[in-house]
Order: sequence, then structure tokens, then C-alpha cells
Amino acid sequence: MVNETHSWEPGAPELDAAGRELLAAAIGAREHAYCPYSKFAVGAAVRTADGAIHTGVNVENASYGLTVCAERNAISAAVAAGLRPGELKAIALAGGSGAPLSPCGACRQVLAEFAALDAVVLSVVSATGRLAVWQAADLLPQVFRL
Repeated sequence: MVNETHSWEPGAPELDAAGRELLAAAIGAREHAYCPYSKFAVGAAVRTADGAIHTGVNVENASYGLTVCAERNAISAAVAAGLRPGELKAIALAGGSGAPLSPCGACRQVLAEFAALDAVVLSVVSATGRLAVWQAADLLPQVFRL
């Protein structure tokens, strides 16, 4: 369930400074996406419990099954820097057009491993500024965890 959908642009007051900073990082990361096949660039940024931001982009491959989503790349970068389960506090996604992106099933399961269920999930459409805001628990009903 989308908790909020509205227009956003850098500096808009709807989000606090931390939310704006995370969205800006995702939008900036999107510029580095490798998507020669789909032409669908996605950027992601995660914030960890210590306040650090880690970014990722989608990386496509000619063998489509080897493509990796931006969300999982950002989380992997955070894990490489020391992220542990439950320490991911927020994630922002940036797509180019259309509706705000929702993480795919594989990315939702990786979020389940590393995000607190009250973690904020922000998704912005770079072209229009349309924004959706969820909590991880909204995207992960009946979450699978060990």
C-alpha cells in the first residue's frame, strides 16, 4: 500500500533533509546504470543505521538472467562496508518515467534480510518528480526470515 504519492523535486519541503539527500543520491547514481538492452535505468541508495549512504545501479547482461537490480547492488555495497541484518534504515529508488518503481520480488527478499520492517522505501520518477513512500513492512507482508 502506498502511504503517500505526491510531487517532489530537490529542495521541496515534503521530505526531511535525510529523505531529500537519499533521493538525490539515487537520482545521481541512476546516471551510471548499465542498461543497453532495456534502456531502463534505475538508481538506488540505501541509508544504514550509522547514517552512511551506499548507491547502486541496475547492471544488465546479454545473458538476461545475470542482470542485477539497483536495489541489490546498493545493498551489496552496504554489506561490503559492514551492513548487518536489520541495519538498513531507508532505501530510495529512481526511475526515469512512468509510475514510481516498486522493488521486484528478489529485491524485496534481500530487503527482508537487511532492512528493519519500519525502514522507509522512497521511489521517485526522475522525469516528473512523482514520489511514492512506503515502509518495508508494506512491501513485505508475511516476510520470510530465519
